Formats: sequence, C-alpha cells, structure tokens
Amino acid sequence: MLGGIYSEERCSVCGGQMVDNGRNAVCCPKHKGVVSRRLRVKIKYQRVCTERRFTNYDEAQRFLVGLRFKIQEGSFDARDYKTDNPLGFSNLAARWLEIKQEQIAEKSWNNLNNYINKASALWGNRNIKDIGYAEIEDFLFKSLKDLSSKSRANASSVLHSFWIWLGRRRILHASQIPDWPEVSFELSFRKTITKDAQESVLSELQKISAPVNPRIWIACKWLSTYFSIRPGELIAIKEGEIAIDGDEGYLVIPHPKEKKPKIVPLIDEDIALIKSLPRAFPDLPFFRHTRSIGGCKQGEQFGPRYLYKWWKKACANLKIYGVDLYGGTRHSTVIHLGQWFTPEELKAASFHSTNKAFERYFRVKPEAIKNIYGFDRKVPKRNGHPKGTQILPLKGPKT
Repeated sequence: MLGGIYSEERCSVCGGQMVDNGRNAVCCPKHKGVVSRRLRVKIKYQRVCTERRFTNYDEAQRFLVGLRFKIQEGSFDARDYKTDNPLGFSNLAARWLEIKQEQIAEKSWNNLNNYINKASALWGNRNIKDIGYAEIEDFLFKSLKDLSSKSRANASSVLHSFWIWLGRRRILHASQIPDWPEVSFELSFRKTITKDAQESVLSELQKISAPVNPRIWIACKWLSTYFSIRPGELIAIKEGEIAIDGDEGYLVIPHPKEKKPKIVPLIDEDIALIKSLPRAFPDLPFFRHTRSIGGCKQGEQFGPRYLYKWWKKACANLKIYGVDLYGGTRHSTVIHLGQWFTPEELKAASFHSTNKAFERYFRVKPEAIKNIYGFDRKVPKRNGHPKGTQILPLKGPKT
C-alpha cells in the first residue's frame, strides 16, 4: 500500500516508536494506551513526496484513502497539497500580471489588474482546477452585474486570456480549461458631425486657444486628419518622434494599441506647420503646456482630458452639443471619407491590425496614405463625386 500514517512521538513509558495499528490509532505496540496526537500522513508517488499533518486519526485516515484513490484513478496532482498553494488563483494571477506588465502598456495592464482584482476578491486563492464554467459565469453575470455589457465582455476576455496562459504554461491540461460563457454586448454609436461642422469647430478652437497654446488646435486638427492616431497616442508623441527630412515628414507612434509601431506620413501643410514651430529636446512632449497655468506646469504633457475640455468649449460656443472629441474628429472624418474611398482603403490608412483579412493592405505606399489624409484639401468640391467612386487607386507592391 502506498503511504501511511506516522508519528515522530515516542512512547512516554518505554521510549519506543509508535506505529499505526491500522484500525483507530497510532500507538505504542507494547503499551496500547499510549496514543499519539501528532500525526503525519506521508505518501511518495512519482518521486514526489506529499505530506499533511493531523491531530485526529480518522481525518488522517480519510485523507490517506483519498490520496490512494486519486492515484489509482490517475487524477492525483501533488501540487494540490503543497503548503504554498501553487495552484491558487490569486498566486497564479499575480504571476500572470507580473509577466504581462513587461509586455503591454501601463494603461492596458491597469485594465487587466482591475478585473483580476475583482475575481480575486471572489475566489481568493481557491484551487484553479475548482473554478469552472459555473463559477466564471456567476462572476461575470452576478458579481459584475452592475457593470455594462461591454465591461463584462472585457472582464471575460481578460479571464479567458489568463486561462489560455495557464494552458500554454502547462499549469493546466487542455481538458482542465473550462468551456467559456458567452458575453454579448452592443457598442453605442458615437455622435458625429459633418465635415463643414468639423471645420467650424476647429476654426473656433484655433481662435479661442491661440492666446493660451496654439498646440491645442494643432492636436485637434491632427486628430481630424490622421485618423490612424488615437488621442492618447497623439498627446504622448515626443519631439524626437516627429521626423522631418526635407519635404517628407512622419509621426512615429512607438507603442500603439496595435502593438506594432506606427509610422504615419504627414501632409505637406503640417510639415510646414511643424517647421514654423520652435523645436525642443527630443525627449520633451510635443504637445506640452507652454506656461504654468491652472495647475498645469510648463513643459508638462497635455493631460488625458485636456483636449476634450477645449473641444467641448469650442462646440458649446457654436451650440453643437453631444459630440465628443473622438466622435467629432476621428469618427466624423472616416465617415466623411467613406463617400470616396473603399472600406479597405480607409482601414489601411487607419492602421488597424485586428482583422487578419486586411493585413495585406499594410503594403499601401506612404504617398497613397498621404493622399487620403489630404484629400479634402485637394478636392474643394466634395459633393462632385458620387458615393463609392474610387478616386485614388491604392495598390501595394506585387507579391
């Protein structure tokens, strides 16, 4: 028989070693009344020794029988009985977060950490193998019931990525990864504006922000032009990430959401605009405060809501309501350009990489992308071409 129940105590009468009588106690063979209360179950299987201490013989015996049964049926896992709990949810999640912190941006990591902390509050260091479909479904739809459907879908995605990692690390066998609950959601549509309205807002923004900082208007103008750049990516651009070489210019986004660096070609008027501005040290933010005012320090990067505040102020002056910065710039521009360019062309210019079907469009030449960004400035009569007409054929190199 594998394993047994042992004691390190000695008989208080004769000093002899006490042994398991196989019925109800670990006792001295010579003095039956001397019984040990410091018991240890020990079993060695596949070169791994599993131990657990008890003070009650019946509990120790049930534990030993359970181990023998699991070994016989092939489900025994020594990790389940280690005192440092290597299969505990919180322990494994902490290790996963530590690895992800080196791989993804801080903002993305904070989202992972947020949902993992919510799960840890519910499951603690529960054995990961004991968390199945039902537990995950209850967490998503009961514990997170106050969150939006999109947030629950995000939480589901985070946990699913974690479980996939457990499989890849061979912590869990593929058969131990549970089926996954389906979390459906619908994204709300952002309110957009026409191109004429967008230009009016930008004009108003230029007027009201010029006395404070002309780079406020430049930032919003660029969001309306280079719809491949998100607001957070734009304000993080440093002086050294704007490359001007003669008549050519590029914005370099080293760490975008798509995880592949973006090199965005600048149109001619923005190259001239950059050349007209005083340049600073390469590590300084390009979109920075030019003076200390209202809690903002000179030289600091614009905050995450700074452009939004100015955009809303310009909209309010024109009595345009309900249009946020993202919808009024990036989304409105893409919808407007959809009258002349195909979805594939716009997808290429937006640098999206989530859809594998569009990966071949990353071969579009920079000059063709510049043509899209500068299209409105080249064709004043925007209504002269019917929807769906392809003005600029965008072809990548032959493969």
